[in-house]
Amino acid sequence: MGIQGFPTLKIIRPGKKSGRPVVEDYNGQRATKAIVDAVVGKIPNHVKRLKDEDFESWLQEKNGSAKAILFTDKGTTSALLRALAIDYLGSISFAQIRNKEEDAVETFGISKFPTFVLLPGGDKDALVYDGEMKKASMSEFLMQVAEPNPDSAGEAEKPRTKASKKPAKSSDTTESSSSHHPKAEHTPSTQVDELPDLIDIDQESVLNEECFAPKSHICILALLPNNDETQPIAAMDAAQALLSLGQVHKKHSKRQSLFPFYSVPPRNPQAKVIRDALELKGENELEIIAVNAKRSWWRRYSGSDYSHDSIEAWIDVIRMNEGAREKLPDSLIVDGSSSAADDTKEAPKIIVDEDEAAPSDIEQEPIDVEFKQFSDEVVEEDDEPEPIDREHEHDEL
Repeated sequence: MGIQGFPTLKIIRPGKKSGRPVVEDYNGQRATKAIVDAVVGKIPNHVKRLKDEDFESWLQEKNGSAKAILFTDKGTTSALLRALAIDYLGSISFAQIRNKEEDAVETFGISKFPTFVLLPGGDKDALVYDGEMKKASMSEFLMQVAEPNPDSAGEAEKPRTKASKKPAKSSDTTESSSSHHPKAEHTPSTQVDELPDLIDIDQESVLNEECFAPKSHICILALLPNNDETQPIAAMDAAQALLSLGQVHKKHSKRQSLFPFYSVPPRNPQAKVIRDALELKGENELEIIAVNAKRSWWRRYSGSDYSHDSIEAWIDVIRMNEGAREKLPDSLIVDGSSSAADDTKEAPKIIVDEDEAAPSDIEQEPIDVEFKQFSDEVVEEDDEPEPIDREHEHDEL
């Protein structure tokens, strides 16, 4: 694939020869809309855009074959209609007619837009689709006159066998022979190589220990939305945000240590607690926040652009200890009683026998020494180590 850097985004679409796809590098913006537009722009368009002057001639062309027409008030051809035209390429001819083409609209008595009409072919009456404009239900409507091509997106999960290379079935009303059915084209797909993943925390106790304990430092949390198919924009935003956060963390971790980034799915009970306490959006929306329990502050990513540059700029403000911060509610900081109990443990005992044993005979429990590494990536004013008392450093026991 010629990968030279990570992450790399490629657009893959079928080539003219079987088994030799066309692979293109995506060099556009890392925003969701830009990526989607680039992919949609690569979908082949087999939809004929008709006007009044060529409407009748198109109808008479191969009169016995099936045809599908979308009457719409839009000027562009949607990705949905392009995909359907690919799925039924060679079996059903597709066209799009604007609402301003009065003769064609009047011929079919169209009164609302969009309206999807299927012409089975020959003298059979036209069929008007009355469902939602979604691919699955529209494809089922078209299957009244023809089967989708076996290599279409809807059949992609089936293993490719010799039988799958046979021409698509056609209805009795289809005039063309199977030899005239060209091979169906796949819609292009995106391939992302080795995207860095954030650490996923789905347990309340782990999240509290890592980010909401009294001594916890900075954490970046991506509160993920519910996996709801009715919220595709939220899902795309979450995917883009995770990609950008992973890129930023990987970039800085190569040079010096950086505070941890975590993703928090809705199944973690603490996710809702955090949203409520900080008055964030509901569980169907993505939220990105930074918290510092030790300093008792938090801040929110308020942008709508989840591109790499926007996320990195927000992270840089946190790294440089700049920008406005809000007080972290005390209710989110977990009880530190357990750590306090650890501090009250009995000090190590020095056992000396009655005969004043020599220093070599003294038995003492091991003393734990804690080492801290201070990075110049994040400056926090209260993190300086305490000065060493040199005067009593060598006092005898």
